[in-house]
Amino acid sequence: MRPFSLQFLVDVFPILLPFLSATLAVVVGTIFFGSIAGGLLAWAKEGSYQLFRRLAQAYTYIIRCTPPIILLFIVFYGLPKFCLEVLDTNINDYDKLFFVIISFTFLFAAPVSEVMRSAYEAIDHGQYEAAVSIGLSPWQAFFHIVLPQATVVALPNFGNSVISLMKDGSLAYTIGFIDLIGKGQLIVSMNYGAYAMETYLALALIYLILTIGMEKLFLWIEQRFSRHKQAA
Repeated sequence: MRPFSLQFLVDVFPILLPFLSATLAVVVGTIFFGSIAGGLLAWAKEGSYQLFRRLAQAYTYIIRCTPPIILLFIVFYGLPKFCLEVLDTNINDYDKLFFVIISFTFLFAAPVSEVMRSAYEAIDHGQYEAAVSIGLSPWQAFFHIVLPQATVVALPNFGNSVISLMKDGSLAYTIGFIDLIGKGQLIVSMNYGAYAMETYLALALIYLILTIGMEKLFLWIEQRFSRHKQAA
């Protein structure tokens, strides 16, 4: 049995790190589009239209019951067929990043909509009514009074959702997307299964550092928002 190689563990980091950008591209792209979709879902859940509210709730329930890898496969294999047969558009040659971001946008929007909805409900609605009564428009009252406070409330759970997204995003290698995990799989394959422990341990350390960094970032943002809130 081959002994553990600390030297290979050290040497594999420079090989893996260039693919960190692909992993972060998935996270950033999904946060952007998923937050927009989550905001629309939260608006539907809080709105007065019963049909929209029920559709948004049903979507959230279905996505929560769907494993991320199944959703990824449905989008990767099903979306090109749908576009070809229904829209007469061929997207089979699109970059795999496109399908990964779409998949995880669907996944991310569901929990984020609940984070946004619960944060909105945590704010005293009397503040909104008071702002409108002194002459602010509904949009001004929302963006200047409700949104800053709701952001502070939402940040901890939003940060947890981002960390979960980053870990779920590691499944992207299953459709051939070459990110950190995808490159790690290639390294193990090229060595015929040797140095698998060292490679996966290196990946675990990278993800640990990323997770700690994300936690620190959201804590810093939360403190900044809280400081501005107290100053106001």
